[in-house]
Amino acid sequence: MDQKKIDRINELARKAKEGPLTPEETEERAALRTEYVKAFRESLRSQLDGITVLEPDGTKHPLKRK
Repeated sequence: MDQKKIDRINELARKAKEGPLTPEETEERAALRTEYVKAFRESLRSQLDGITVLEPDGTKHPLKRK
């Protein structure tokens, strides 16, 4: 997700605090938030997939999913 979209999310959040958003802005905000959450989850999953656990006996293995 690029910085322009994040800035737009923040702009809409500030505007929503000041007063009601138009239906188009509300729709845009929802779409941007969905895209942001998706990108955040993908980034987190990628980071977690790259983690290896080092056991006291010196063996390494990837972090297991719950």
